[in-house]
Amino acid sequence: MTLGGSVVLVTGASRGIGRAVAATFAGEGASVVLAARSASDLDAAAREMSKGGARMLTVATDVTDEKAVNALVARALRELGRVDVLVTAAGSAAFGPLVDLEIADWDRMLSVNLRGAMICCRAVLPAMIAQRRGTIINIGSVVTSRVLTGSAAYTASKYGLLGFTRVLAEEMRPHGVRAGVLSAGATDTPLWDSISSPPDRKRMLKAEQVAEAALAMARLGANATLEEITLLPAGGVL
Repeated sequence: MTLGGSVVLVTGASRGIGRAVAATFAGEGASVVLAARSASDLDAAAREMSKGGARMLTVATDVTDEKAVNALVARALRELGRVDVLVTAAGSAAFGPLVDLEIADWDRMLSVNLRGAMICCRAVLPAMIAQRRGTIINIGSVVTSRVLTGSAAYTASKYGLLGFTRVLAEEMRPHGVRAGVLSAGATDTPLWDSISSPPDRKRMLKAEQVAEAALAMARLGANATLEEITLLPAGGVL
C-alpha cells in the first residue's frame, strides 16, 4: 500500500525513534504531524525532513495532557483533513533496582508510556472509525518478552501498553482500524545518554531500523494486519 497522500501523526517526534519514524514516513510521501514537548526541537526536525518536499505540521504537545492531545488531533484534522496512521513513540525511562526507585519515576513512566499512549489512541479513534480506515502503532519494548533487571517500572508500563493494544485491536477490528505493538530491543537513541554504563551502543539497533518496521506495519493492505512485532539486534538481547 502506498503512503503518498496519507497523514501520519507521530508523538515523540523530535528525537530518537519518533524522529526516525517521522522522517521515514515523510520519505514515503506522507504528510507528517510531529508532536513532542519542545517546539524548538520539533521545528529543527521538521526543517530537516521538509528538505525532501514532504508536508510537515509541528505541534508542541505533552501526551499526558488530554486537552493538549485533543487539540493536537483537532488541528491535524483541520489542516490536513485526516489521520491515517498514529505512531506513539513518546516515552520515558529510568532504570535501577526497585528498592531505589523513586515513586515520581514510577508515576512518570506509567503516565507517559501507558496513559499518554492511551490518550493519543482515543483521540484519533473517532476520525479513523468515521473513515473506516486507520493504523495505530504503539512503540513497545522487548521487556515484555525478556526479563531486564532494574526495569520494574518501565516493564510494567510496556506490559500495560501491550495488553491495552491487544484489546484495542479487537475492539477496532469491526471498524477497519488496525492496532499493533512494535517491541524493539536496545536502540541507539538519546535515551542512553543519561544512563551510566549502557550496553555497547554500536551493537544496538538503529532508530531507522525501528522506523522501517513501523513502515512495514503501516504499508500492509487493508486485508492484513501486523499486530505484534519484536525487533532485536542481530546479537540478541544486549
